[in-house]
Amino acid sequence: MKMEEKEQKDKVSSSVEAEPEPEMTGDEFSYDLKIPEERIAVLIGTKGETKRLIEEQSGCELDISKEGDVMIIGNDGLKLFAAREIVKAIGRGFNPDIALLLTKPDYNLEFIELKDIAGKSKNTMLRLKGRIIGKGGKSREEIERLTNTYICVYGKTVGIIGEVAWAALARQAIGMLLDGSMHRTVYRFLEKKKKEIMFG
Repeated sequence: MKMEEKEQKDKVSSSVEAEPEPEMTGDEFSYDLKIPEERIAVLIGTKGETKRLIEEQSGCELDISKEGDVMIIGNDGLKLFAAREIVKAIGRGFNPDIALLLTKPDYNLEFIELKDIAGKSKNTMLRLKGRIIGKGGKSREEIERLTNTYICVYGKTVGIIGEVAWAALARQAIGMLLDGSMHRTVYRFLEKKKKEIMFG
């Protein structure tokens, strides 16, 4: 394997954000997050409906500023974690209905940071995003179909929501595309892995 190929594989496997630790005040925990300003309205929803749904399903309180600073407060660590993942997912482009799947204990959110692979090259960034999305969105849709996941390419990141094993498989498939594998090779790989997961 060429050295540059190995370096790119390492970047794909390690391009996950470091997770901040929750702060604790008395019996309450809190997380502070920052989301893009253009996603604030989506997080709040019409007449505050999305914010209210997240609070009801997670049992946490969301304090959202006009600048995109979000404080999540709760007294249950697991529910707080779920609320944080939902906010992160919406902030990174996911539809709130899909993000709310993260209240289920077997669902996971994964990110691939394309900037770690593309560097400062805009052309490389566009090429990588194009490989994942495909013509008319075909590639993304096919990976979603074969892995039972939801994939969002937003800004400089790729987000994946799905059950743990399927999300990990989707991440692996996207990594293959970013490493230069042909689309049909990735699809064949996914079809084989899907049978293994479903039928053992």
